[in-house]
Amino acid sequence: MSNNAPALRRVAGALLGLLLSPFAGRALAGGAPALPALSRSSPIGHAEVGGIAVEVYLEAVRAGAPLREGEEARVRLEFKDANTKAPLDGLFPGAWIDALTPAAKSSDPEECKKKLQGFVGGSLLNPPEHDLNAYFVLGLNDDATITVVDPLFTFGGSKLLDMVFLKSAGTDWTLSKDQLRLYVSMAEAGEIAVIDTESWKVIANVPAGKGAGRLMLQPDERYLWVAIDGGKNDPGVVAIDTVKLEQAAAIPLGAGPHDLAISGDDRYVFVSNRESGGVSVIDVRTLAEIRRVETCKQPVSIAWSEPAASAFVACQGDGAIVSVSSDPERPLVRLQAEPGLAQIRFSPDGRLGFVPNPKKNVVSIVDAAGPRIVQSPGVESEPDQVSFSQDIAYVRHRGSETILMIPLSQVGHEGAAVPVVDFPGGQNPPGRMDLPTPAAGIVQAPGEDAILLANPEDRMIYYYKEGMAAPMGSFQNYSRQPRAVLAVDRSLRPAGPGRYSTTFLLGPAGRRDLTLLVNSPRMVECFPFTIEANPDKPDTRSPVVATALQPNSKIAPGHEVNLRFRLSRTADESLLTGLSDVRIVTFLSPGVNRRALPATEVEPGVYQTRFTPSEEGIYFVFVESTSAGLKVEKSPATVIDTTEVPAASAPVAASAPSTVQPPNEGAPQS
Repeated sequence: MSNNAPALRRVAGALLGLLLSPFAGRALAGGAPALPALSRSSPIGHAEVGGIAVEVYLEAVRAGAPLREGEEARVRLEFKDANTKAPLDGLFPGAWIDALTPAAKSSDPEECKKKLQGFVGGSLLNPPEHDLNAYFVLGLNDDATITVVDPLFTFGGSKLLDMVFLKSAGTDWTLSKDQLRLYVSMAEAGEIAVIDTESWKVIANVPAGKGAGRLMLQPDERYLWVAIDGGKNDPGVVAIDTVKLEQAAAIPLGAGPHDLAISGDDRYVFVSNRESGGVSVIDVRTLAEIRRVETCKQPVSIAWSEPAASAFVACQGDGAIVSVSSDPERPLVRLQAEPGLAQIRFSPDGRLGFVPNPKKNVVSIVDAAGPRIVQSPGVESEPDQVSFSQDIAYVRHRGSETILMIPLSQVGHEGAAVPVVDFPGGQNPPGRMDLPTPAAGIVQAPGEDAILLANPEDRMIYYYKEGMAAPMGSFQNYSRQPRAVLAVDRSLRPAGPGRYSTTFLLGPAGRRDLTLLVNSPRMVECFPFTIEANPDKPDTRSPVVATALQPNSKIAPGHEVNLRFRLSRTADESLLTGLSDVRIVTFLSPGVNRRALPATEVEPGVYQTRFTPSEEGIYFVFVESTSAGLKVEKSPATVIDTTEVPAASAPVAASAPSTVQPPNEGAPQS
């Protein structure tokens, strides 16, 4: 999580004095009227204010490429002492991108100050084209997709930034520390999707094994550990080399399902084995199990406490909470709660462990320093998960829409009453879902005293300010069920001594300003630059529509059919002819057996492919063409029904359009 966001928000309170400062809006050094020619090694501008020098770089993420519309770019700021040239940290800059006034040849200092006032104040009429102090919200959905949303809570809405398509529904996910990679386990596909969070593309699908579930990155990020909840002959855990993006080891363990914990020094991995009982201890240096500890009945969850230098395992069968050390000479410590325990998680400082019990409607609070169970407050119906901000524990439920807030500063005292505040987490219980996941359903919003909450049945992600009894904002998850939520911080983050950087997607071709704000010393500067036209950008003069030409909607499995679609523009109904990149994408509900089939033009504007459904079920069919600007996620879905159809069934056809979206975009074709 970025630590500059709170400082940026504090800037708003000091804005008036900043804008009236004699240093504010000072002209750029050099004052060149022409917009600068850009390269990866040249800054777009330089400024000095109050003994602080800054150089601003703006470069394409794609090596050697110019700044072109629709492509990723990286902003890089370098701050130095103007006299000694030593790097300067702790400045917490803010930045915005907006169009340069058409009549202006360079940035005007007064216009720069006016723009900034609107940006910081959250102007509804003139929002910036890009807010480089923002974060994105991700929803792990039930239909093998991940939605990437720009949460414009300030402006009362949101917008879909991108959508990631997986081979099957995601089971768990984790971010790298720099937040440039997202790892997602896919139990049905038996693989780990590796997603580049700058382009939102799947860059690799690493085989792990059917039943790939819980994910954990080592603190040093050398290995990604994957719990495998497959059959008897499957490994209990797999280590993924994060550099080579391939398996480093597959380690057989006791019968699962499994959960993971990793020691803070990267030396040991602890794996709970639910059916066989006990915990396996793995040596990271040898990538092998070194001992197996009998702990309790049905260990279902495990978590590491750094202050205690131990892993704590929660046992569903007998209600035990057992502390396990990497030292074989150190005795186990067994704490006794009631049977039915669920997921154990520790507070940010690692001292207090929270263990909900859905059967008894209580949460056991463990002081790891004891260790001992210090409190067991009663909660709502079927608590299943506890998440944390820096100051509050949030208790989610499967049988109630109520979220409970427990102040961390007021718990941990044995026998004392636990203060609890509640608020509604939506219209339906946020912990109730058809496809459970160990991933968090509640996370803290970056740099804010606020949380994001996923509610699958509401098909919503809510934004709550801490202490508020109602959401401050919300957005629909585009007709999908968000089973977990994650925030990817794209604000300007420290990137080395005196350096800050972030990435964003370039808008349409034209002239732009990068507006820079530093609170202390007070600095407001605008740096002009140009975005070039992109010759590879698809033709978007008018949206393209794909019309299904089949007369029926049912077919028996194993029967080959022709899928035919007419592509035309909505504005004038003109046909799109001569396309060579048309693909027809099919998948079996709820998001498996994806196939991307090349289609050929069989008559003007009509494209066809042959398809054979392999098994009974409901198939969804989409069309895509990059050259025509038709994205697969924008294509209306048609439906093929292969359930309860006699062998002599007539050829298939498409039904009316649907809002269902296809999974696994960007992954290898079947």
